[in-house]
Amino acid sequence: MSKQRVLTGITTTGTPHLGNYVGAIRPAIEASRDTSNETFYFLADLHALIKCQDPAAVHQSGMEIAATWLALGLDTDNSVFYRQSDIREITELTWILNCVCAKGLMNRAHAYKAAVDANVAEGEDADKAVTMGLFSYPVLMAADILMFNANVVPVGKDQIQHVEMARDIAGRFNHIYCKKEPLLTLPDYQVDDNVAVLQGLDGRKMSKSYGNTIPLFLPEKQLKKHINKIKTNLLEPGEPKDPDTSTVFQVWQAFATAEQTAEMRQAFAEGIGWGDAKKKLFELVNAELAEARERYNDLLNRPADIEAELQKGAEKARAISKPLIEQIREAVGIYGLA
Repeated sequence: MSKQRVLTGITTTGTPHLGNYVGAIRPAIEASRDTSNETFYFLADLHALIKCQDPAAVHQSGMEIAATWLALGLDTDNSVFYRQSDIREITELTWILNCVCAKGLMNRAHAYKAAVDANVAEGEDADKAVTMGLFSYPVLMAADILMFNANVVPVGKDQIQHVEMARDIAGRFNHIYCKKEPLLTLPDYQVDDNVAVLQGLDGRKMSKSYGNTIPLFLPEKQLKKHINKIKTNLLEPGEPKDPDTSTVFQVWQAFATAEQTAEMRQAFAEGIGWGDAKKKLFELVNAELAEARERYNDLLNRPADIEAELQKGAEKARAISKPLIEQIREAVGIYGLA
């Protein structure tokens, strides 16, 4: 029985934060050690160009994110860890898929519709500042997935549409060009409802766009300062507090064992002071991240070693992408005359 292929992309914009770690990185690293699946993890640096046109920032983010995954224990022997732009076949496949993808499908993409709605609300032209990268990036995402015939793509609920679009595009390609046997696998999405979505410093979802994040590998003093900034109510020590409406408790729960969670819930009922609760939260988070932080800082001083891991992954990835793109080229009629 063949292994199931699971693929995850990480956009290289910004510095990873606790929400990224709890929601995506930690479960993916656990999955990388599961030999029952073939796991693919890639730095989506071409996607980053849609949001960020600062070359230094894109490059630095790529290094930080690669170092983060390696420092946290990604098993690069049991998985394929690569940089999207190193796999040239992906961009070639993107163009080929563009030629079978209906514009109407892209018109329905959430990100594009949100940009249009925002422009219209401000009385601007509907397509103001909308690049073709923003408009058609679901096709690039489809190429990321279909290039490796991924069976499963773990996503948040806001990304389900992209996997469904990849299915539509793959089905269209297979219908037009594959009369005998389909070349492209139709992927399924996987949403893990048990994965936490962390709240940020202000109580909203932790997100770089809100400026409310706690960066993952802050030095201890900075980590403590950020945790102390978490918004709380005015209840005094001794007054019972509701853990289910508390960001402090929510972050605690994401890092704690079931026993530790129960103990903190009881402490909230008994009126633990916010200062004490934040002190305990800092100690808990720091204990989980301290060793990885040390490895991360060491890796940032050895960029050649990070690059070697990415090239190792690119070699494994291209062993799959090169034969498939040759089949796709032949299917569409682009191949040598003799």
